[in-house]
Amino acid sequence: MQATKQDALNTINQLPDNADMEEIMYRLYVLDKVRKGQDDVVNGRVTDAENLKREIDSW
Repeated sequence: MQATKQDALNTINQLPDNADMEEIMYRLYVLDKVRKGQDDVVNGRVTDAENLKREIDSW
């Protein structure tokens, strides 16, 4: 994976020049969540579909 700073810079550079701070912050927030999700997958912190369905059914 790329360094966090480089990912943030790439994300910001892809935005239009008129992007406001709210849009920039939102994109960086999403980037952070995606990176954390990828880390969860790599480290086995996942729930398979069947277990998730059982959990939802118990609500």
